[in-house]
Amino acid sequence: MKSFACGDIIPGCGATFTAADEQGVLVQTRRHAVESHGATAPGTESDVRVRPHIRTV
Repeated sequence: MKSFACGDIIPGCGATFTAADEQGVLVQTRRHAVESHGATAPGTESDVRVRPHIRTV
């Protein structure tokens, strides 16, 4: 399992994401970037920031 805590890159955000693999986490974080952080459309821009903080759980 892989896990990511948005607060690791966006201070104060309490959202966490868990999936079977890294790609599953990235699908969730792309959607979260739009819904919670004002990204204009789901895309891969956030992946560069998210990937280094994805942990194996």
